Amino acid sequence: MFKKLLSKIEFLIVLAQSALTPKQFIFLSSVLVGISSAVAVIILKTFAHWVFRFATYVTIHTNLFKIGLLKIMLPVIGIMLTVFVVKRFLGGTIEKGTSQILYTVAKKASIIPKKQMYAQIMTSSLTVGLGGSAGLESPIVVTGAAFGSNYAQRYKLHYKDRTLLIGCGVAAGIAAAFNAPIAGVLFAVEVLLVDVSISAFTPIMIAAATGALVSAIALDETILLNFTSKQTFNYHNIPYYILLGVSTGFTAIFYARNFEKTEHFFSHLRLSLYKKAFIGASILALMIFIFPTLFGEGYESIRTLSENDPGELLENTLFRGFRNNSWALLAFVGCSFLLKAFATGITLGSGGNGGNFAPSLFLGSYVGFFFSKLLNSTGLTHLPIGNFTMVGMAGILSGLFHAPLTAIFLIAEITGGYGLMIPLMIVSSISFAISKRFEVHSLDVKNLAKKGHAFTSNKDTNVLSTLNTNSIIQTDYLTISPDETLEKLVDLISHSNQVIFAVVSLDKKLLGIVHFNDIREIIFNPYRVKYTLIKDVMIPPATIIHPSNSMEIVMNKFESSKKAFLPVISDDKYYGFISKSVALEAYRTKLKSMTIE
Repeated sequence: MFKKLLSKIEFLIVLAQSALTPKQFIFLSSVLVGISSAVAVIILKTFAHWVFRFATYVTIHTNLFKIGLLKIMLPVIGIMLTVFVVKRFLGGTIEKGTSQILYTVAKKASIIPKKQMYAQIMTSSLTVGLGGSAGLESPIVVTGAAFGSNYAQRYKLHYKDRTLLIGCGVAAGIAAAFNAPIAGVLFAVEVLLVDVSISAFTPIMIAAATGALVSAIALDETILLNFTSKQTFNYHNIPYYILLGVSTGFTAIFYARNFEKTEHFFSHLRLSLYKKAFIGASILALMIFIFPTLFGEGYESIRTLSENDPGELLENTLFRGFRNNSWALLAFVGCSFLLKAFATGITLGSGGNGGNFAPSLFLGSYVGFFFSKLLNSTGLTHLPIGNFTMVGMAGILSGLFHAPLTAIFLIAEITGGYGLMIPLMIVSSISFAISKRFEVHSLDVKNLAKKGHAFTSNKDTNVLSTLNTNSIIQTDYLTISPDETLEKLVDLISHSNQVIFAVVSLDKKLLGIVHFNDIREIIFNPYRVKYTLIKDVMIPPATIIHPSNSMEIVMNKFESSKKAFLPVISDDKYYGFISKSVALEAYRTKLKSMTIE
């Protein structure tokens, strides 16, 4: 029955492809990809929500689990099951994080393996749904991108359209996860796509709107992260928002560095997969036993903090006796956000699957609450704690992902309006500036950068990183010996189009360079041509290039040397030349192919 339905849908799509113009078919495709991404969101979010509700219900109503014993068992089960599924059904490996989309677009012609359409849903639902301290948004984004890529492959669309539909899947996933279509569009454009023309916004916007609409229809509003209460923005609080921006910027750096260290430590433990998963999950379980707020995505606790009775956070914890003590609540919140980086690092490093999007929102809300509640407790001022809790989320999200626009509009949309736009802009921009100063790459891009595949907001850097230096090295240049006279060189010039020659020894060592422009006056003097040796007119190269150098390094060397040609050395021997004009042409060609129109 299901197969017949799929066959009918596919027949209609093929029929539409033949009847519609390419642009019209892309519009239709963006709707279909948006629906697919939204369905993935619905499955993931519903599962995670009901597991959390079940765990909370049993914790409250069953004496055996009075202090949350079930909540510490579930993450262990979830991570162990994730490792089992990956090993048994997914070939033993699974790529995590949104950075793989960047790499796929740049290096793999936007072709994402089919298994990513279901692998992320299976594994992240087990990890995060059963209490692993991570987020579902990164798996949602990868799943949406996989839907877009495989849809495009199915209907034989070219690279630009594949990349565009990847963007549609990403935008729809974020839009559906938060009912925030504008944030979905901005995330796709600001974080993932190298370059998008204005005309390409239309399919991405259609996909985001579709994802948000399907999510709004099918998902209970309580499952999504949203806020109903906030106070009016008071411009007298601007100095405090500036301080919050500074605080979230440095906290984002703290999170990024400690998450990375923790994940790296656990992922590189020389233990079997199951031993590593059990040890990591057991440590996580102990942390959740003491701080239940670290369970799962943590969105429920974010809502609690932003409402009128944040002390409810201490209910069903070891500290419930301090429910009405403001300083105890502050200490609990402070410890929770300091431990979040380690909890998420353990979750992912020990074998679980998830992302850092939800943890960034968790961290931001806790920092915003801690900051405003601490100042209010001193009696120095009276800040709207709910506002600072919400704005703090934008600060951490901006600092971690280097995506200030996404942060601003996401929080604006989930708070139901733009009344906090000014503080959102202040906090996000300051946090981004501080984080960028100390962390060149965003959290998801750092691993790519370490492997030499850095993708940043700098379009030139992105394009250059996709070019292969070897592909533009010209190895057929004629060479000359240092003991030859200029007569030999004149003969070579007259029988070739070269203007530059490498002077090499018998064993191909590069000794110097001779450029036509440097000897122009000499070669028109027959006497000097006959008796002048090459070694007397050659000059040392301004700089040299190695085949292993990235194209960004190559272009920087051209810029600093002010030369049109640079020699290439391989294994300490002359190998060829790179022409700046050839490099620029390769750049222009690649830029044109990567620009989504």
